[in-house]
Amino acid sequence: MTTTEKTQQYVLQTYGRFPLTVVRGEGTRVWDERGREYLDFCSGIATCSLGHCHPALTNAISEQAGILMHCSNLYYIEPQADLAELIVEKVVQQPGKIFFSNSGAEANDGLIKLARRFGLKSGRYEVITFKKSFHGRTIGSMSATAQPKIHEGFDPLLPGFRYVEPNDLDAVKAALTDKTVAFLLEPIQGEGGVHPMTREFLEGLSSLAKQKDLLLLLDEVQCGFGRTGDLNGYETIAPGLAPDAISWAKGMGGGFPIGAFWVSEKHASLLGPGSHGSTYGGNALACAASKAVIETIISEALPENVKAREIQIRETIASWNHPAITEVRGHGLLLGIGINPAALDIPGGQVPSIHLCSELLGKGLLVPPAGPETVRLLPPLTVTSGEVIKALELVQGVLDSHLSS
Repeated sequence: MTTTEKTQQYVLQTYGRFPLTVVRGEGTRVWDERGREYLDFCSGIATCSLGHCHPALTNAISEQAGILMHCSNLYYIEPQADLAELIVEKVVQQPGKIFFSNSGAEANDGLIKLARRFGLKSGRYEVITFKKSFHGRTIGSMSATAQPKIHEGFDPLLPGFRYVEPNDLDAVKAALTDKTVAFLLEPIQGEGGVHPMTREFLEGLSSLAKQKDLLLLLDEVQCGFGRTGDLNGYETIAPGLAPDAISWAKGMGGGFPIGAFWVSEKHASLLGPGSHGSTYGGNALACAASKAVIETIISEALPENVKAREIQIRETIASWNHPAITEVRGHGLLLGIGINPAALDIPGGQVPSIHLCSELLGKGLLVPPAGPETVRLLPPLTVTSGEVIKALELVQGVLDSHLSS
């Protein structure tokens, strides 16, 4: 029985999978069970920050696995304390405290609980989130996600969310009520189609939050830890912004499962003993892995490489003047290529982005879709100029082969 057959027989079918079984990875490349090589511009959906099997990460995991993998948060854990110090002092660079989880959805649930605690005395509980957002698949993070297709079949959702058009400050003001307690948003909406917030919008939300005594909560699960060309995604868009709390996951572990959220010192006391917890969150092995990833991102100045590769990608695509491309959205190496379906011959009934991603898979390039008309580019932060050239040649070739006659 093949891996595909076993998966279909024994694994719950909650994913729409492409026809590929990945068995090995190294750097920006992966191989299937037949030994065919692929250029990986998916990176586990913005997760493998250092590429596959980077020595700094594999060595950290191996060494820590031989010392201590897990005890319990009933006790102090040295790698957890070291990682928290690194994030607060070198990444956020603002006083505050960290809670460690295992995923981005869990981290966002923590932000929702923080907002509820903040509004408890004043009777406020509503969080404003934004259309096309994605915050996770738990019932709390799913309720915060302003996409009907994510909600379908799971009513009743957690109450207390209002969905507003992004980058529209007037719409936000109109949605405010005496129950509003916080804003929760991604600086760049990844799953929703790679839509960045503007500087004016983020700064406007920050001003509103101060005026109305609300929390500004940022979901950096996909855009954090160097992916946009800065250690924080919001720094790329609105330098100097001061959020009240931030959630992370994906790239902070380089492929090892870990999530976290930071709470500013002013609000850290809201979540005291017994208010939140996780059996596995902040275990020694995950924290050692994450610390190695973040230290490598900083020491090797990978955000600078991200900026250089973004310029290369944008200039190359602009030089094509391609009729099937409407725009390139995003920042750093969280980029979405907007597709014009009218310029392409796409087989009837097929979603344009998924069809193009399937075609690129056949050519040896892994890229994920982001909505029906967007193809994402999410290579490792270590990607080289030569690898970008090769990937873009494949993209151009597939688009050219599908041009309407």
